[in-house]
Amino acid sequence: MNIADKTVAQFHYILKDEAGNEIESSHGHEPLAYLHGANNTLPGLEKALTDKATGDKFTVTLQPEEAYGERNETLVERVSAKHLHGLPSKNAKWQPGMIAIVQTEQGQRQVTVVKTGKFMVTVDINPPLAGKVLTFDIEVLDVRAATEEEIQHGHVHNGSCGHDH
Repeated sequence: MNIADKTVAQFHYILKDEAGNEIESSHGHEPLAYLHGANNTLPGLEKALTDKATGDKFTVTLQPEEAYGERNETLVERVSAKHLHGLPSKNAKWQPGMIAIVQTEQGQRQVTVVKTGKFMVTVDINPPLAGKVLTFDIEVLDVRAATEEEIQHGHVHNGSCGHDH
């Protein structure tokens, strides 16, 4: 079976930056599973996975507009430090470059700490990989038809997806 709309694809990936440095890898973890055609992954990645089959291995390089978008310099805001979550320990303090979690009306969002003050923290709301050219080494592990429930809900159900239904 080939990857198409209403199929669930499982794959391992290695994500690299423009210089070829590894940013992230699914190897050693569960493979990524997504419902194709439901906007559950990066647009350029979904396009590259279309028509691939179990066992296919390939590399795709995505421009920012096919991945996390261009950086928007206006997406820098000052927020109260008490709204930031994700410090590694109780005694840790926010430092520039750290990734924090903020609750928004659209749900949880990752932000990057730019500058810290006593009570307020300046954060960059752009996705950490916005504006970057990214290369993915992909290995397709499995392709299956999506269930009716997955199609209705718009995402994969694997028993551990963390959604309450």
